[in-house]
Amino acid sequence: MNEFNFKSYLINAAAISEEQATELYDKLQKKKYEKGSILLNKGAICSNSFFVEKGLLRSYRLGDDGKEHIIQFAPENWFIVDRSSVYFNDPSDSIIEAVEDTEVVLLEENFFANANKISPVFGQFNDKLLHNHIRKMQKRINLLLGATAERRYLSFIEMYPDLLLRVPQWMIASYLGITPESLSRVRKDLAKRNFKPST
Repeated sequence: MNEFNFKSYLINAAAISEEQATELYDKLQKKKYEKGSILLNKGAICSNSFFVEKGLLRSYRLGDDGKEHIIQFAPENWFIVDRSSVYFNDPSDSIIEAVEDTEVVLLEENFFANANKISPVFGQFNDKLLHNHIRKMQKRINLLLGATAERRYLSFIEMYPDLLLRVPQWMIASYLGITPESLSRVRKDLAKRNFKPST
């Protein structure tokens, strides 16, 4: 079984029984996307959340000048979604794209209600997951507003320790809100101080 199979995630992370996880998982739709595929386009209504079983997704927005601003990466075992679109039916401001060939599980809004009925434990887990997401977004906003480029980069490594060799440098720079040249300077400065990120 794939290490990042959503059924395993439900058992290990959400702490629900294997029988309950099987009941939920077997009803879900799974899809494969080639690198460069768009899962959600700007202006579309997001109808589900995506759980990445294999591969890598990113969400980004386009500025008025057409420049990309990356909001989130989603490697294996991560969720990605445009929440304002999926929960409030707003046209999406975000684009979700496959950075690598990717396999996902599609989670429609009613999945979470059904999971709560099957397992009250899942409801508690989902609440914690939501609050953790909000906490991470608040930290990201604080970093973008006031942190140095180096601190943003170190925070990126902490958040996504396995992505340094999977993501082009310009995408990392976009996520950090700095230029690729600034990112290169940060990396050189850290290298001079013998900083070696774990990959």
